[in-house]
Amino acid sequence: MVEIERKFLVKSDDYKEQAFTQNKIAQGYLSSIPERTVRVRIKGNKGFITIKGIGQHGGMSRFEWENEIPVDEAQELLRLCEKGKIEKTRFEVQSGKHVFEIDEFYGENEGLVMAEIELESETEAFEKPDWLGEEVTNDKRYYNAYLSKNPFKSWEKQ
Repeated sequence: MVEIERKFLVKSDDYKEQAFTQNKIAQGYLSSIPERTVRVRIKGNKGFITIKGIGQHGGMSRFEWENEIPVDEAQELLRLCEKGKIEKTRFEVQSGKHVFEIDEFYGENEGLVMAEIELESETEAFEKPDWLGEEVTNDKRYYNAYLSKNPFKSWEKQ
């Protein structure tokens, strides 16, 4: 139940041509504190509830538990979430033996495009596509829970 994930900015939209799936995602947080985030998500026509623990090793590894729930229950839970919803389209791209999930954000986070890759270990090697940019794994601003409260569009004003 430990997720090992690295996050990167994306330099170009070349990933779209390589994507094998794409889904709209709406999500909110019942709890956004770093020690335990509780996320409700609708991805396509499925609902999910996810609990994540605080990150270790600079945020690369952390506890994660996720369970699919009926989409109508997810819609109801989204109404209870803290202020600040996340809206995005997720593209999935195969790169070697790994899959990158590329999120193109909308609303208050429009203009932000990030890629994530899940690994078996923190030192596992992986192929880096040409469109992959700067790594932001250790930057808390790029966590969705942070973005829900401090949207990307507001960063210029800070």
